[in-house]
Amino acid sequence: MPVVAQNSRLGNILWPTLAWVVALIFFFPIFWMVFTSFKTDADAVKPEYLFVFKPTLENYINMTENYDYWRFAINSIITATFATTFALVVGVPAAYAMAFNPSRRTKDVLVWMLSTKMLPAAAVLYPMTYLTKNFLQIFDTHFLIILVLCLINLPIVIWMLFTYFKEIPKEIIEAGKMDGVSIWGEIKDILIPLAWGGIASTALLCFIFCWNEAYWTVRLTTTDAATLSKLIEGNRAPEGLFFGRLSAVSTAAVGPIVVLGWFCQKQLVRGLTFGAVK
Repeated sequence: MPVVAQNSRLGNILWPTLAWVVALIFFFPIFWMVFTSFKTDADAVKPEYLFVFKPTLENYINMTENYDYWRFAINSIITATFATTFALVVGVPAAYAMAFNPSRRTKDVLVWMLSTKMLPAAAVLYPMTYLTKNFLQIFDTHFLIILVLCLINLPIVIWMLFTYFKEIPKEIIEAGKMDGVSIWGEIKDILIPLAWGGIASTALLCFIFCWNEAYWTVRLTTTDAATLSKLIEGNRAPEGLFFGRLSAVSTAAVGPIVVLGWFCQKQLVRGLTFGAVK
């Protein structure tokens, strides 16, 4: 018994300590980014000012006055919100059909959708740019970015929703059919309330993916629909990177999504561990 108690006490100290170490390792890049954002570009590259320096808000003032931060932020909000909404509008009925009315090809379709995520984005960059510029005339528009973000995240959305919906007993849906509920009624009145935690967590993750998307938002925009990723990419020049300004812009871009994740963490955990009947 004393040996068991000793091992228990050791585990109670070891595992929390290990968890804190891992958390600090993951948090350190964010801390250093915020820390550097209060340095000037000159101080950010000088070893003698690594920890001791005079804090300044110059980078943030320059970001809002000269780089029009709010326009880029609004574009990010618009594109991420609408792309997430459209992905859910398509994903919920698709996952419902695959979960409760599967066919012999359902698994093949799911694998095919997931396989599209394996396609290198660079492989289709030229045709995408050529078509949107010369034929469709939608280059650098909100519609294009929303469409692209929706499509590239749709496989993940459908896979996650399919997994959540499979946890719901079919008997509940069949009982609704026996009561004369329509398909739309089943989705709206039965499925969504039961799977709300999973849908919310899927929406949150999809929004984060859309917000963080850099490859397509940088290459398919110039000014009108440019997001915060484009603003971050613009803080470089032939002579090098402006680390102070780059850190400030990155902090302003990462900040909203970190705060959103912090406030929604309970909903996110609930959704990721979702199950209608345990």
